[in-house]
Amino acid sequence: MSARAWALLLVLCGTIFLEGIDIAMIAIAIPDIRSDLGLSTGTAAWVVSAYVLGYAGFTLLGGRAADLLGRRRMFLLWLGVFMAFSGLGGFATEGWMLVVARFVTGVAAAFMTPAAMSIITTSYEEGPERSRALLIFAGTSAGGFSLGLVVGGLLTELGWQWVFFTPVLVAGVILAGALRLIPREAPATAGRVASAGAARARTRGRGFDLPGAATAAGAMLLLAYAIVQLEHGFSDWPLIVGSMGAGLLLVGVFVRIERRAADPLVRLGIFRTGSVVRAGFGALLYLGAFMGFQFVLTLYLQELRGWSSWQTAVAMVVLGCDVFLSPTLTPRLVRRFGNARVILGGFLLALAAYVLFLPVGMDWPYLAMFPTLFLAGIGFALTLGPQMIAATDGVPVKEQGLASGLLQTATQFGAAIGISAVTAVHGLVSAGATHQGADAGAGSGLGAEADLSAFRWALLVPVAMAAVGTVVAAVGVRRRGGR
Repeated sequence: MSARAWALLLVLCGTIFLEGIDIAMIAIAIPDIRSDLGLSTGTAAWVVSAYVLGYAGFTLLGGRAADLLGRRRMFLLWLGVFMAFSGLGGFATEGWMLVVARFVTGVAAAFMTPAAMSIITTSYEEGPERSRALLIFAGTSAGGFSLGLVVGGLLTELGWQWVFFTPVLVAGVILAGALRLIPREAPATAGRVASAGAARARTRGRGFDLPGAATAAGAMLLLAYAIVQLEHGFSDWPLIVGSMGAGLLLVGVFVRIERRAADPLVRLGIFRTGSVVRAGFGALLYLGAFMGFQFVLTLYLQELRGWSSWQTAVAMVVLGCDVFLSPTLTPRLVRRFGNARVILGGFLLALAAYVLFLPVGMDWPYLAMFPTLFLAGIGFALTLGPQMIAATDGVPVKEQGLASGLLQTATQFGAAIGISAVTAVHGLVSAGATHQGADAGAGSGLGAEADLSAFRWALLVPVAMAAVGTVVAAVGVRRRGGR
């Protein structure tokens, strides 16, 4: 690639790096934020959940908006929104201010990230060049998260506000580079096949699919809310069930609208592309397992073992080994074995990693945990990047934003499902152990052993998701081999 092509890729990778480092730093800083602002447990949890809700709820709409309204325009606009509301979060003095700031920041990421990914898929030639760019893009995400854990621990020592101000500085640098490097004409606009005036006339004639956009956003928000609410317990189960039911109902309405729309927001025929569907479902399962495992690991190290946030962050840095492997090892494996087989290898490594951690004990040394962390990091390098390639390979240029949005939606829902499921299982087992201990009396000797049992049960969630993902990946290998 030319020097300008590398510079553009650096700017676009900066976006996914910004997203990763932002999420990690906030997660590390939550205990200090809660203590300083006097937040309740529920409010502190929603500081994290609000971002997930905004991101998952609008990613599909964000991807399609990049196709229809211009990738450069959407990227620059929402990068600015991300920067502004991240900064406002640092000035928050009440819990609700933080929740609102994180929700809008998540919405901004939902528009910004698919736009960045679709700029890559339309700016780099399909084949080895685009594959390498997407693998670097995927690796940068995990690298940002891993670095964010360490940086978040350091910045929290200076003051939790810095975990909000630092992304503003990073976003400012990315914005300056983007203004210079991203082409002004969106590659997928109608201008490639018609004059700009004709394209504008057609847009005015058909209009933006507002009913489809409204029902899609409503459905995604309701489904995401129902999933995220599981993290906070089952006490509001009528609300959870109602939100899930309403979300599924809106999905049906959305499908009906898109079938009848002259210019639909989402062309439903894209779901007949097997690689797109398998890549999305695989990404959902992999990210769900990965984030669920990471959440359980954090609880185990901090709550059960008493490690500090700094010690936990350093211990988990090895998960970011994919930042080096994605642009070096993975492209070679993809060229030799193909996407499908590499994805299957990633799932097998992830499954082995989580199974190895199942017998975790109260006094496990770090060396006993290291194989799991290293294998999980390698699995990430072998899975997410090739899934990005598979999700966009062969998709028409005008729908690259849609394909990117579908993949990003799957990853966000996967992360929410994984974290919510492990939280629910851990909470149920812990509550059962507490009740059993109360019945048996104070001398029952449950205590830490009961807590450890809850962690082990929660670990079955990532194991199960990785196992299902392995089956899905094996089906992909079989079908690719058949062709």
